[in-house]
Amino acid sequence: MAQAAEQMLEFNFEGVKNPNEYIELIKMFLRPSEFRVSDGGTGVSPPEALLSGGDKNAVKRFLFDYLVSACGLAERKPEWGILTGVRPVKLFGELAAAKGRDAALALMKDAYYLSDKKIELVSRVCGFQREHTAPPPQGSVGLYIGIPFCPTRCEYCSFPSNQSPYSEIEAYLEALNKEILFVSTEMEKKGLFAETIYIGGGTPTTLCEQDLDALLELVNTCFKTEGLSEFTVEAGRPDTLTDGKLDSMKRRGVKRISINPQSMNEETLAAIGRDHSAGDVVQAFRIARQAGIPVINTDLIAGLPGEDATGFERSLGEIIELGADNITIHTLAVKRAARLKENDAEYNYNRAGDAALMLETAGRELDKAGYEPYYLYRQKQTAGNLENTGYAKDGRFCLYNIRIMEENQTIIALGAGASSKAYFPEENRLERVFNVSNYEIYIQRIQDMLERKKRLLFTPSVQG
Repeated sequence: MAQAAEQMLEFNFEGVKNPNEYIELIKMFLRPSEFRVSDGGTGVSPPEALLSGGDKNAVKRFLFDYLVSACGLAERKPEWGILTGVRPVKLFGELAAAKGRDAALALMKDAYYLSDKKIELVSRVCGFQREHTAPPPQGSVGLYIGIPFCPTRCEYCSFPSNQSPYSEIEAYLEALNKEILFVSTEMEKKGLFAETIYIGGGTPTTLCEQDLDALLELVNTCFKTEGLSEFTVEAGRPDTLTDGKLDSMKRRGVKRISINPQSMNEETLAAIGRDHSAGDVVQAFRIARQAGIPVINTDLIAGLPGEDATGFERSLGEIIELGADNITIHTLAVKRAARLKENDAEYNYNRAGDAALMLETAGRELDKAGYEPYYLYRQKQTAGNLENTGYAKDGRFCLYNIRIMEENQTIIALGAGASSKAYFPEENRLERVFNVSNYEIYIQRIQDMLERKKRLLFTPSVQG
């Protein structure tokens, strides 16, 4: 996070219908307690000529330059420049396709103010994707199936991760099965097929062996998984993996799982509310390899409570030693729904320097170990406004991750809290279709979810 201004700063966005993008940029420099926004009156205001010109980036450059000066950051500017969006790689790819790679590189520096390090990272990720992936096949979609249950809730978590009696999980699965059957029928009518399937959560392996196997069998039957390019199941909590669940995944065609400790430090695991040990992670890797799962992903988080750069580097070294095929380095994002936010409202600002050092260490060590960055995205409220980057070894990347960042394919998402994205290729436009996030309401209103999908997803203009 940038050095704060010495006094409260006021910004005036009078007449601006939606100043949220500008406010997000200000938050890259200042804590919420260090500035206020007014709609008229005093305060720093972008020149009328910029506002009336309709060029948001010009307004953002004005704000960026002002804040660099006001905060004394000429030598330590935010490395992502004026970018507040989630998908910088997509932006770079579009610029390169329209203007050429050299022009895109220049624009990222001169128009978007990215640092040389971030430009190099974005360029590498884009280059990897262009080399290793083709455009989505005609008629293909990505499928996401959500299991919104976890053994415990992590302190930083803002995702659906309910701790519920198993009778409620069974009721949820009954509703989910209805949605799976409905979606498969509608896809067949439209001639759509799944290119990738991603079962996420929550923690899907919270399910008992029998229910997990039944879910995978239904998915196999409905979506012809033998033709998939990729089939992933998140097994995020290593203490939820068993030989029986892994055998089921292997038999049902799962080719990729995620074992996500977030840290290999015992004190950190206890602090964030996870009941497993680092030893459980090692055991999970061992039995997954014995089961013959081809690709294992692991997530680590930079900026966790009480963890310094040395502890993070030790965790990374242990994961590399375990032989993870791809490793995703997340920067901790503390959203409003997270318990950690209640304890420290400005946590993401307080850990900015540590998180930046951890990401720099990760990039260096993963490069030395033969991993290449293959996808990248950003989130709001991350420590230091930094990024999340996936690294792959020997070309074993996650195609679903790339597709969802590129936004050039329909993503059909099932389950509580799922967000589908209908792709309209003629307009190069996405339209979101949401399921309710509360799993109890999802069960009660499953018919509404199906009717919504019928109306908004399975129309002639939506394509894979």
